[in-house]
Amino acid sequence: MPLLPRPTLLPVLGLAAAAVAILPLAGVVAAAFSGPSAGIPASELVRYALTSAALAALVGLMTAVTGTVAAWLIVMTRFPGHRFFSWALALPLAAPGFALAYAYADMLDPAGTLRVWLREEVGADLPFEIRSLGGAAFVLSCAFMPYVYLAMRAAFLNQSSAALEAARLLGCSPRQAFFRVALPMARPALAAGVALAIMETLADYGAVQFLAVQTLTTGVVRAWSVFGTPAGAAQIALPLLVAAFLLLYVERQGRRGASHDHGQVRWKQLEPVTLAGGKALLASCYCALLFGLGLLLPAGWLLWKGLSSTPEWLRLLEAASNSLGIAAAAALLTVTLASLLALSTARLPLAARLASLGYATPGAVMAIGLLAPAALVWQFAPASSNFAIALVFLLFAYAARLMAAALEPVEAGLSRFGPSLAAASRTLGRSETATAWAVQLPLIRGALFTAALIVFVDVLKELPATLMLRPFDFETLAVIANNYALDERLGQAGTPSLLLILLALPAVLWLTRQVAASRPGS
Repeated sequence: MPLLPRPTLLPVLGLAAAAVAILPLAGVVAAAFSGPSAGIPASELVRYALTSAALAALVGLMTAVTGTVAAWLIVMTRFPGHRFFSWALALPLAAPGFALAYAYADMLDPAGTLRVWLREEVGADLPFEIRSLGGAAFVLSCAFMPYVYLAMRAAFLNQSSAALEAARLLGCSPRQAFFRVALPMARPALAAGVALAIMETLADYGAVQFLAVQTLTTGVVRAWSVFGTPAGAAQIALPLLVAAFLLLYVERQGRRGASHDHGQVRWKQLEPVTLAGGKALLASCYCALLFGLGLLLPAGWLLWKGLSSTPEWLRLLEAASNSLGIAAAAALLTVTLASLLALSTARLPLAARLASLGYATPGAVMAIGLLAPAALVWQFAPASSNFAIALVFLLFAYAARLMAAALEPVEAGLSRFGPSLAAASRTLGRSETATAWAVQLPLIRGALFTAALIVFVDVLKELPATLMLRPFDFETLAVIANNYALDERLGQAGTPSLLLILLALPAVLWLTRQVAASRPGS
């Protein structure tokens, strides 16, 4: 007789959880071959693809440079404001990219207050057009820089000073030691952080659409909303799926390689250098600039614009309630599914990898993959249930896209305790499901909470999937802000955008303070 009890339904539930993330992707592929194209000329599709590639390259380069320098300053030096900036530099994650686009477009518009003042009072103008590829790259870099900063900060914290000391003894200057030793050792983390920033760039719809930059994601939404051809939208989405697979591969390889940063030398804590004089001032100004451009300046501008308008408070409060409710429900559903999959990863490694592909896939693509099954359900369901069905499919899209975001912290929490505790529980007669419920899940409460907060913040900021799958008369703050912005009513768009930031800020603040409180070598 076997020593352990027979397995329970846990692997079956894990497989069902993986199917939630995999089926929309399969739906996109099936939809792409189910009907005619969108009627968009091939030259336009090529232009969409080239624009997406150029935008991704620009954002990747800008976030790599700014995030790496910021992380190096925080880890390796001490300067006025260091403790504050160590966690504040990640707070721009609370601001949706489209909110930054609204603020900077209004601020830097040729007919805007700032540029009119510059022309009239200073006699000069900015040689910069915000509604352009470069403008979109600037806005998205401000929003996504924290991904690189957090990845590189963790990599630098976990490097041993022994390697840098050896480089200095061999005649390297501090700058040479950085470029020849520290940066190559942190290269896997850099690749992972940049890959995340590029994933978010390719998935963005609100910012690029408002800034008049036509990407593959805007092409997907246009094919569905303007031309009315889900099959054509799915065909445009296929290159995004390929890009998602490649980016996710790079990100996973980066995480795998990050564990070898200091494996060949005895770990020794890095000793930071206290800056003084002009160097300290430059470091403080640099970090203040990143924090200001990523959150403080656009949020302040949105607040000023919101105060100059008359908000529709009843509508906004209802939308805020909808945003909080759908984000909380999506967080609960996604973390539940991610936990089932994480508890079964040892038996279902391929399913876990495929489920992670959703995180690199734009929300608009997920929505396209669910349009056909949603239409089929609507066809046979009573009309009175349409609202509930639409909400269910919207939650389905959120869970499919964000499964990997929740899976990562849950798997990390489980890995801290290893399989021995679960095996001991099984030998005492508990089933697999009872062991998971009574032993494993209580031990990773912190990881589950972290995963829920990550999903909660992402759902608050999600726009394209919400636009495409939401029920009629169901508005979120992101949808209201988008509608106002499309009508060029940026003053009114400022209030819901600012409310979104305020709702997401406590969760992001908690997450970033946890990261900043981490210790080297931990």
